[in-house]
Amino acid sequence: MSGHSKWATIKHKKAAVDAKRGKVFSKLAKELTISARSGGGDPGSNITLRTILSKCKAVNMPADNIDRAIKKGTGELEGAVLEEIMFESYAPGGVGLIIQCLSDNRNRSVAEVRHILQRNNATLAQSNQVLRNFQRRGQILVDAEGVDEDALMELVLEAGADDMTNEGGQFEILTAPGVYNEVSEKVSAAGYNVSEDSGVNLIPTTWTPVSDPHQATSLMKLTDALDELDDVQNVYMNGDIADEAISDDET
Repeated sequence: MSGHSKWATIKHKKAAVDAKRGKVFSKLAKELTISARSGGGDPGSNITLRTILSKCKAVNMPADNIDRAIKKGTGELEGAVLEEIMFESYAPGGVGLIIQCLSDNRNRSVAEVRHILQRNNATLAQSNQVLRNFQRRGQILVDAEGVDEDALMELVLEAGADDMTNEGGQFEILTAPGVYNEVSEKVSAAGYNVSEDSGVNLIPTTWTPVSDPHQATSLMKLTDALDELDDVQNVYMNGDIADEAISDDET
């Protein structure tokens, strides 16, 4: 789909990761804790934990932070009980949003998300109204600069990937969730630059075109505002934003 790749392929994140390093670490720590609580603290047997550890490595998260987060999950250290909360929403123009939170206070999360949605003329949707238009897939994003497309394609298909597309500045490799780690590890081992936004994500199965610059700007402000909330882990959307709808100061 033309256009949607500019938005970090579904998950829009700000470019200045360094300025948000503390927030990035906090979100990853929550993911580590949740994963360790449900699947144990051994990445050898906990595939999800291994995936998150790869993200931690990509952003140079300190080993002490990682160790504490895992131990909170396994019960070796005391920590707040986190729960996953999923919100479904429609932004102006009918773009669907899935907002994933990890929170120790449901009431706070609900109030904060509702406030952001109302301020940006978005509405909450009923359960599964938006989610049914998304599918959980492994998504590996590789910097395209200097990469031989045919060689990468051959590698990922042999490793078990379902498909690979050239999105201009990066390659998007899609896998079944269960083989994401194996494919991602083989891509990294071969020396390719795997983006920290890679992971098992919610991928739209249907897209909503966004061609109006005002609507594109409003949608970006909404996703930015949601992403700034401490409890929000990920924001997924099915807006297919046309290149011409993105002004130079927003790219």
